[in-house]
Amino acid sequence: MIPTQKNCINCGAPMRGRIDKKFCDDSCRNTYNNQQNSASTNLIRNINHALKKNRNILESLIPQGEELAKTTKDKLLRLDFQFKYFTHSYETKKGSQYQFCYDFGYLKLEGDWFLVVKGKET
Repeated sequence: MIPTQKNCINCGAPMRGRIDKKFCDDSCRNTYNNQQNSASTNLIRNINHALKKNRNILESLIPQGEELAKTTKDKLLRLDFQFKYFTHSYETKKGSQYQFCYDFGYLKLEGDWFLVVKGKET
């Protein structure tokens, strides 16, 4: 009985060695696995990028040395702030709901106004 030639499932190169071998080398194995995981990795990378960008926008709106500022929804949107991305929420005893992007947050006020705050370090 003549053994069947196996080929690498990534590049198709003929392989020698163990009969259960799937890849010709570590590079092909890594490339194959990275391609299999790329969709979920790209989604996570894009969300993390949006969160960091939101955080930096909020930080830029607070004057140096201050801990809060007011801004409008229009200004946030012009800076490409994405309201659907935030890391956590905080509800005060009075029921106000803050959304945070890491250590900077915002609170919806009356009209199109927002209060931007720097979170307290704990």
